[in-house]
Amino acid sequence: MDNRRGLLKRSAGVGAASIGLLAGINKASAADAGKPIPVGSALPLSGIAAADGVEYRNGLTLAAEEINAAGGILGRPIQLHIEDTGNMGPVLTTQAMQRLIDRYNVPAIINGYNDATNMAEMDTAADADIIFSHYNTLLSANTKFNSNPKKYYGCFQGCPPEYYYGVGLLVYLKTLMDEKRWTPANRKIAIIPSSVEYAIVIANAIRDKAKDFGWEVSLFETVPFPNNQWGPTLAKIRQDTPGVIAVTHPLPQDLAQFALQFTPQPTNSLLYMQYGPSLPAFRQIGGKATTGVIYSTLIGCVPDEFSEQFRHDYTQKFGPNSTYLTGSQTYDALWKWALSAAIAGGPGEPYQKAQAQKIAQVMRQLVYRGTSGTSRVDPDGQSAYCYPTQTPDPSLGMPHQFLQVQDATKTPALIAPDLYAQAKFVTPPWMS
Repeated sequence: MDNRRGLLKRSAGVGAASIGLLAGINKASAADAGKPIPVGSALPLSGIAAADGVEYRNGLTLAAEEINAAGGILGRPIQLHIEDTGNMGPVLTTQAMQRLIDRYNVPAIINGYNDATNMAEMDTAADADIIFSHYNTLLSANTKFNSNPKKYYGCFQGCPPEYYYGVGLLVYLKTLMDEKRWTPANRKIAIIPSSVEYAIVIANAIRDKAKDFGWEVSLFETVPFPNNQWGPTLAKIRQDTPGVIAVTHPLPQDLAQFALQFTPQPTNSLLYMQYGPSLPAFRQIGGKATTGVIYSTLIGCVPDEFSEQFRHDYTQKFGPNSTYLTGSQTYDALWKWALSAAIAGGPGEPYQKAQAQKIAQVMRQLVYRGTSGTSRVDPDGQSAYCYPTQTPDPSLGMPHQFLQVQDATKTPALIAPDLYAQAKFVTPPWMS
């Protein structure tokens, strides 16, 4: 982390100078010095997403400890308050956020993801004039922001929206072919989403852009959510073998079942799966059948020199089975907000619109290099830029990381983008 523990004291001034906001930094008043700053988070600590919720909490915990060790925000330590969103959805998520505002007076809420909310939580944050950062990875968040930027000025999506998974996959396939690392059996692609917004948006992006990249969609089949009975879908794939199978359904246990049911009678197809293979459960359930599978992430800790200390500290604190790939998201978000609040002169309180607007303005202008790459806010939707699909400059975009399970007993290998890659693409065993 390059002496991250001193970052608030040293980098606040540097960051302010770089974006022309040095004059906006104020001194903490004697009355406020040492007074804790409540920061909230609404996370699924129980229910189907509890494993991720715990990692999101871990990331916040580590970041808060480091920020406080550095002197807090203008002399004030951060105090975390976390509410459980259970099985998520709009009611549980907005209620949890409202409790954080009403009970603890939080000026900022930093979430991971909460499924099936229709981004209702953006209204909860906007109505209270607080800063809200999240990792829902949804194009609908961008759409909602664009519907009323003045209302949702304080709402930030810390990663690119899921749309870029679809386009980014096509870009990556082109790179593999251009560099002669892989020659497809044909130019057909089978697309398998499940009936949730996240999976459908990604699948639609692949379908809508496929022709531009020279692909023909041979199958587009939406399956239930959840789904572990893949027989009917696999029968259709085997009847018309595609060069690529893209499964955008995200649950790791279900994707492991796809791999287990695919490998006994595999087709000569590259197999791409969405999100689920990033979780250990995918390899634990699927075993050797997962070897060769490719997946990607728009957000997650980059295993480079910059994040080395973070990865070490996270694993030491939360154990060898913890998942810093997930925890890194809220870790970066809390650090970026803390730096922005310090530059803006303090964190403010709920319903203090003028101060929240100052912080939001800093967050929009601050180009922040975190553990997940570079966070730069795209004004069209107020999410992070994606490298290389949105920007060709890696210093101005968050890398769309492609990984491959090359050994089911080991962590998947990062194979793209080349600037970050630690291994080369390997032909899946069923295609050998």
